[in-house]
Amino acid sequence: MAVSAALIQMTSSDDPVANLKTTRALLREAADRGAQIALTPEVTNCISLSRALQAQVLQPEAEDLTLAGLREEARALGIWVLIGSLALKAPRPGDGPAFLSRSYLIDPQGEMQARYDKIHMFDVQVSETETYRESAAFQPGNAAVVAPTPFGVFGLTICYDLRFAYLYRALAQAGAEILSIPAAFSPVTGIAHWEVLLRARAIETGCFVLAPAQCGRHPAREGRRRGTYGHSLAVAPWGEVLLDMDQAPGVGMITLDLDRVQEARAKVPALTHDRSFTAPRTLR
Repeated sequence: MAVSAALIQMTSSDDPVANLKTTRALLREAADRGAQIALTPEVTNCISLSRALQAQVLQPEAEDLTLAGLREEARALGIWVLIGSLALKAPRPGDGPAFLSRSYLIDPQGEMQARYDKIHMFDVQVSETETYRESAAFQPGNAAVVAPTPFGVFGLTICYDLRFAYLYRALAQAGAEILSIPAAFSPVTGIAHWEVLLRARAIETGCFVLAPAQCGRHPAREGRRRGTYGHSLAVAPWGEVLLDMDQAPGVGMITLDLDRVQEARAKVPALTHDRSFTAPRTLR
């Protein structure tokens, strides 16, 4: 079975209203070019390093204008939409982190077929001037998600999840054939790690990998501006890069032949070769 997929690369700002307008236009372009499914990047609705501004503009799921608008767009266009992630207000933050990073799979009727909350929080210092503490503001998820579609089973992940290979093995062994890895990758780590990690996840699992990304310098009304790496990629189950969108916003089209999943897994059936072992002792 073959499916026409669109990767949407964006330079989202900290204004959800403006970002929704842009996303709608890109989805329409994807549909006009024959996409059966279109995938948007991480934090499609808002990129901001200001927690105060996030508290002002982000909404809970039931009130989020981007989710409502993209469900409406999927229905109007008659296509599947994988919303890479939305930054949302958590329903009951208490004294803990106030936000969620949540991915959605929307069907052509505009119905939500799957939700996934980002499990691994981006708490890193990638350079002397670039530090992130995602866990200070965002609640981590705790459940892996696979979701069937008429053209294959998706395994949903988000950005920093990419570095945790065991998650992708679990998704593939649960039936995933296509892995979604939407991102807003740092330029520093992107240059060093983005492509090699995406190709590794495809090779290890025998899955297609679809990784729509944020790119460029992001407009900001408050706080410092973020830069992201771009290079949205589509990778085949054998590890070949099928699409690289470089560093400009736009729509990239790719046709996926799902027979290639079984072909790759037949050649190297590593998903069936697990063996139990004794964990190493911690050296002191």
